[in-house]
Amino acid sequence: MRVQAAPFDAAAEAAALTAGRTDVGAVVTFVGLCRDEGGTLAALELEHYPGMAEEEISRVMAQALERWPLTGATAIHRHGKIAPGEPIVLVVTVSAHRAAAFAAAEFLMDYLKTRAPFWKKEHRRDGTSGDWVAAKAEDDAAAGRWDRAT
Repeated sequence: MRVQAAPFDAAAEAAALTAGRTDVGAVVTFVGLCRDEGGTLAALELEHYPGMAEEEISRVMAQALERWPLTGATAIHRHGKIAPGEPIVLVVTVSAHRAAAFAAAEFLMDYLKTRAPFWKKEHRRDGTSGDWVAAKAEDDAAAGRWDRAT
């Protein structure tokens, strides 16, 4: 788990989790990218609370590792100004079976979207400063379903 400004290499991160392993049957990789919002966005600026962000991501990662039979997992979340098309977040889950890898990756993303202390500010192509991006009810609902799942 890392919080960093620099871009990441999703393939290298997945390879690091599977190197030399023969017990792995599934690798699920999710990369969240910055959208251009219909051509209006020049960049998305992500701020975080250092220390707290890492602690929360580690806590959620521990929950995923406890809940599913994973043989490995990683999460990387970027901060700073990110241009459209650039990666923002990476989640990789590794398991003997695909169901666990898919479920754990979805769980991690749902919780990263709603619980990790990151704030997003839009910078528009016309040079104006955009709004802070508000939390979305559908993201909260997606995360909430894990609280109800057994």
